[in-house]
Amino acid sequence: GHGKCDCGKCKCDEGWYGEACQYPTTCNLTRKKSNEMCKNSQDIICSGAGTCQCGRCKCANSEGNGLVYGKFCESDDRECIDDETEEICTGHGKCYCGNCYCEAGWHGDKCEFQCDITPWEIKKRCTSPDGKICSNRGTCVCGECTCHDVDPTGDWGDIHGDTCECDERNCKAVYDRYSDDFCSGHGQCNCGRCDCKEGWTGKKCEHPRSCPLSVEESAKKCQGNSNLPCSGRGRCECGQCTCFPPGDNRVHGKNCECDDRQCENADGDVCGGRGICSCGRCICQDGWFGKLCQHSRKCNMTEEESRSLCESADGILCSGKGSCHCGKCICSPQEWYISGDFCECDDRDCDKHDGLICTGNGVCSCGNCECWEGWNGNACEIWLGREYP
Repeated sequence: GHGKCDCGKCKCDEGWYGEACQYPTTCNLTRKKSNEMCKNSQDIICSGAGTCQCGRCKCANSEGNGLVYGKFCESDDRECIDDETEEICTGHGKCYCGNCYCEAGWHGDKCEFQCDITPWEIKKRCTSPDGKICSNRGTCVCGECTCHDVDPTGDWGDIHGDTCECDERNCKAVYDRYSDDFCSGHGQCNCGRCDCKEGWTGKKCEHPRSCPLSVEESAKKCQGNSNLPCSGRGRCECGQCTCFPPGDNRVHGKNCECDDRQCENADGDVCGGRGICSCGRCICQDGWFGKLCQHSRKCNMTEEESRSLCESADGILCSGKGSCHCGKCICSPQEWYISGDFCECDDRDCDKHDGLICTGNGVCSCGNCECWEGWNGNACEIWLGREYP
């Protein structure tokens, strides 16, 4: 929005420069404020791979070979260059965010090694019984699957098998992630399937046979208006929910439908100190709004100043998926999965477990799970503590 495109190159209006006319020649931000806007999640300015210019990162070589990119210059494809050939992924793969994804028949960090079997044989050896490569839970390297194991403990962890076909996580009831018990403590897990002890039944041996309700009736009673029994935040036994974590009253309700942890920011502040939490939603004080009451209704910026801070590098306001208020993007509430400073993130990309994004043990941040304290794993499914929180 600050220039014209001429034969694939931007000719910028007066007062703007950059390959996409994204940088103002004069800046009305203080150096401190500008640097704060350029810090990544580790508080490093432009990930140490670029310079901060008026609250936006200018990545090293961004106008040359384009190997360093991203809002905070977090993607560095220079890591993919082979020292000997000086080619990206040795010419046998593609680089994404500093990692090589090799063509069939090649492997190694930079696709430098060739397999001694044909691509057809490689695919055949790595194909699981359900027809997927390494069951979609691993990487195929020269006919052998390396499983994406999420459990650093144990002999083999949660995902194993020649084609990663065994996923022991399927044996864990949501509630029982706090212990080492599989199959609700009432059965044996065999390649991701529960074999229940006498007196117990259900997919995860969660249902006592002495219960007058059937498995389906019990789950329906625990489900309420949710898609999952106990909203995926508790254990259902004979139609009754026990919410987790044990003793933590932030998760409550007949069907564990209220999760007040959703009202907390990364520092643990409830509704930013500007509201109260009611069943996982913030009710803000007058003058404030937003999911965590983070936006002030008052604004001391002009409309032009505000818009300039809401435009992404490609010049689109809030990526076309939100509105701009006082220099900050407010993403469309109808599309719950859209997030990010410029509404550029799709939180549907976050890992799930048992149908829950980030397993309900963290928040989705720009397509990646940020786990609450005590939790780990791509989907925050691993409890690291020794005792109940």
